[in-house]
Amino acid sequence: MPRPEDSSVTASKLVLASASRARTRMLSDAGISHICDPADLDEAKIKAAWNGSPHALAEKLALEKAMAVSPRHPGAWVVGSDQVLAFDGQVLDKPGNMDAACAQLLRLRGREHRLISAVVVVQDGKAAWSHVDTAVLAMRDFSDAFLDDYLDRAGQDVAASVGAYHLEGLGAQLFDHIGGDFFTILGLPLLPLLKALRAQGAIFS
Repeated sequence: MPRPEDSSVTASKLVLASASRARTRMLSDAGISHICDPADLDEAKIKAAWNGSPHALAEKLALEKAMAVSPRHPGAWVVGSDQVLAFDGQVLDKPGNMDAACAQLLRLRGREHRLISAVVVVQDGKAAWSHVDTAVLAMRDFSDAFLDDYLDRAGQDVAASVGAYHLEGLGAQLFDHIGGDFFTILGLPLLPLLKALRAQGAIFS
């Protein structure tokens, strides 16, 4: 019987095709040993050419990440994940800087938006499993003064987040209510992924 600290990954290693600190922290906190090997993917090009649904876009990006990394890790289970924000008929990108983060939060203020998170498992260049989940978030009608204070306190990190917030931190104050799985909001539908990895024999059941 393996000890709890040894009960994460079987002989086939697990690779996360991402540099996301939030995703690797979720796996680590769940006791899943893994390595990170970010995919070198031109997401902007894929998004610019996309004319399908946000749901299918998230899945496409997750699959492309995993497929790009899989050849570098023969036999490994490669996890690709991506998240898109759908609002008012558009897919919004990561702001990139604080001015853009401020403008994006002003657009979302007092409105609902959707966070769509996809996760794909690939082994030796073949997709073994995929899952897409959606959370609906209602942002409250906060004041301009609150927004200025929030951005000042939250710092530059939020500009690298698709919604310009981290719900697990100060970003919680931006919302009236949310509907959906917390892990999905963080960017990785963790429980379905763990179930799939157990079914594939990638982690102990």
